[in-house]
Amino acid sequence: MRFSDEFLTELRARTDIEELIGRYTEIRHRGSRPPVALCPFHNEKTPSFVIYRDTQSYYCFGCGAGGDAVNFIRNIERLDYTEAVKLLCERAGMRMPEDSADDAFTVIRRRCYEANREAARFFHSCLSLPEAKEARAYIEKRQLRPETVKHFGLGYAPDRWDALIQHLRSKGYHDDELISFDLAHKTKNGKAIDAFRNRLMFPIIDLRGNVTAFGGRVLDDSKPKYLNSSDTPVYKKSQGIYALNFAKNNKERKLILCEGYMDVIAMHQAGFTNAVAGLGTAFTTEQISLLSRYCDELTLSFDSDEAGVKATQRALRMLSSAPMKIRVMHIEGGKDPDEIIKTRGRQQMANIIENAVNDTEFALMQARSGFDIRTPDGKLGYLNEAVNVLAGINNAIERDLYITKLSNELEVSRDAVITQVGKAAYKLKKRRLNDEFESAARAASGEDKTVNVNPEKLQNRRACGAEERILAMLLRHPDYYKKMRGRLSADLFITKLNKEVFEGIARRIEENRILDLSSFGEDNTNEQIGYLAYLYSLGDKLANTLAECDECVKTLLEEKEKKNLPDIGNVSDADFAELMKKKAEAKNKQG
Repeated sequence: MRFSDEFLTELRARTDIEELIGRYTEIRHRGSRPPVALCPFHNEKTPSFVIYRDTQSYYCFGCGAGGDAVNFIRNIERLDYTEAVKLLCERAGMRMPEDSADDAFTVIRRRCYEANREAARFFHSCLSLPEAKEARAYIEKRQLRPETVKHFGLGYAPDRWDALIQHLRSKGYHDDELISFDLAHKTKNGKAIDAFRNRLMFPIIDLRGNVTAFGGRVLDDSKPKYLNSSDTPVYKKSQGIYALNFAKNNKERKLILCEGYMDVIAMHQAGFTNAVAGLGTAFTTEQISLLSRYCDELTLSFDSDEAGVKATQRALRMLSSAPMKIRVMHIEGGKDPDEIIKTRGRQQMANIIENAVNDTEFALMQARSGFDIRTPDGKLGYLNEAVNVLAGINNAIERDLYITKLSNELEVSRDAVITQVGKAAYKLKKRRLNDEFESAARAASGEDKTVNVNPEKLQNRRACGAEERILAMLLRHPDYYKKMRGRLSADLFITKLNKEVFEGIARRIEENRILDLSSFGEDNTNEQIGYLAYLYSLGDKLANTLAECDECVKTLLEEKEKKNLPDIGNVSDADFAELMKKKAEAKNKQG
């Protein structure tokens, strides 16, 4: 669907991009300089994601992601362009322009949602079939009540090659569609077969109530134990949270992050309806951003075995800069929440939740578990581990409290602990400064990801720099285009990408169209929008004067001349003499 410039201008005026981005990642302000954040689109320790208030745009110097509010929502929520505009309209209280024509990708997404919903109904209905006896026995063994099974839409995938395919064919779906929706797989012979067979099925539902994917658990000893949908037009595993559609409604803004589907379901059945889980992937920044929208406190509830402890430690590292308060359950008397509830009751689970510790206490508990602190060697080993934990605490009061606690626990001088923590903090600060320096050096050295979009830049550094500065100035000062008419044209540009960008800008100026990023969104890819956002960000570093623009034109003329020079090794003496004469005349002309 195509939108008018007037509509996009109004939407932009009603959308504060800083407030929008702040819902997904913590923004850090730097006085008069543009605010920065840890990029929500890739993992990083040092902020390289910059927000430009004047142009209502953003650009990440680490991964090259950039754009306006529409492009941000489009990528963070994995929507198409029209859906992203619609979501922003709802936030801004604006009405969408009417258009009867459906975008092709929108049609595909709608078909995928409908097929998934029909598949979920089919799986749920199959749970009552005689062949689903083992699935029902498993549900009974896990003590799930009928209302819980219905609430979560649990189902059964028959132990047949094409049970779901046959059902969905009867509803008008084609095999190619079902394969692209990951409801079916193609064999080597080109035949479509069901993606899930003989499994207890868990529908995955998004925040709008759409069935987006499935998880399936085996009912025998076959592998893998759990099978999860791959990414599809409506689903990205790294961005989803299981049962958040239910848990997001809790008024306390507290969530409990469990390890798997059954833990979540057992917790909800016991009344802990704020439990959620990841979707078979390592914890991601996208999931953290999503969780932070719905909670101020996140409690980790992973299994108590070695794998669960490692998963907790990984999650804590990922959550170190998250805008939520983090707590960790210390599970005793059972492997996981499901087992605790069944063997020791709901109240014991409530006590464990109540006594969850913060990330510092969890790290100290893990450090202590490796040593016998009744011995001098054990005390020393634990102390060396503990001071590294305390060195990472930024809050001086919190750090002082734990220093006192550690000193009393180990019967060691408080001054000695302070000295050791100080040394560890110095080493940690030095490492962080080195990381920041390397990050800044990468950004300054040209590793700004624009080479991925414009590979010709590698062989044309000087020319490309001039081209980028011209484009950046035109985006902010479109009146320069008419003022430099006759001196500035597409023929001046050496790299193909920048030539095309210039032609697009010039065409918009000739048509009296706006040059906001929002006006480019429908006709460009994510990479191209990211590159335009990079050009907008350059405007902050330029004088933005006609004289500067003119200097860039001269640079391009010089680079063009170099490109047009003949190979000196192959010219005759007479031609070489003529070439030098022309060069001298040109120099005299320039004064």
